[in-house]
Amino acid sequence: MTTTRENGSLYTNIVNRIATIEFGHPASNSFPGELLDRLEKEFNRLSEEEEVQVIILRSEGDRAFCAGASFEELLAVGNMQQGKMFFSGFARVINSMRNCNKLVIGRIHGKTVGGGVGLAAACDYCFATEKAAIKLSELSIGIGPFVIAPAVKRKMGVAALAELTLAAHEWKNAYWAQEKGLFARVFDNTQDMDKELEFFSEKLAGYNPTALYEMKKILWEGTENWKSLLEERAAISGELVLSEFTKNALSKLKK
Repeated sequence: MTTTRENGSLYTNIVNRIATIEFGHPASNSFPGELLDRLEKEFNRLSEEEEVQVIILRSEGDRAFCAGASFEELLAVGNMQQGKMFFSGFARVINSMRNCNKLVIGRIHGKTVGGGVGLAAACDYCFATEKAAIKLSELSIGIGPFVIAPAVKRKMGVAALAELTLAAHEWKNAYWAQEKGLFARVFDNTQDMDKELEFFSEKLAGYNPTALYEMKKILWEGTENWKSLLEERAAISGELVLSEFTKNALSKLKK
């Protein structure tokens, strides 16, 4: 499957029971709502694809992995309903990854901000390079990482979530993220990472699919309420984005 539009690109390639989803956007691989919608639908489709055993999630280029949600669309939010819809995009993608019948492996090659950290946290296993620094900058503009917080908390714990969230201007390096549980492996370069990722995914694809499915369910135990929870969190962000504080902060960033 290949789709390319001005709102970003999404490609899927299936080889030897391994599906690789690659997303991209000119603005540091950020996500407009349309691209999030397409990614959600692709996870739902691949979840039911019999020839797929493992899914790899990656992004285009060799710089940022993901800059989070589209800044242009954030600026365009004009009312609470639009705000909720805007922040619901990552909620739906995270839930599609959580409900996916296949294990999802993240390939994090570069810096990751906001919603991109949420995507990494929603993967079942992550490979990264030492360039894969992470940051949650939402509080600095008057909102918070409310939608992705459950995924980050599940993977990294409350203390790491607090440190990332409250130190909103501070980058955390890839080895810090590995220590806290977000990344399973960190490599010096993409070549070494891709070599190990290929070996790892091929091994997984050769295992009993029923055993992998049952393991996936165990890994996500206790998250059954996330559909309503993440929607509620999206509503909180949707209201805050209209605040005077956030409007002023966004105006300064735009300048």
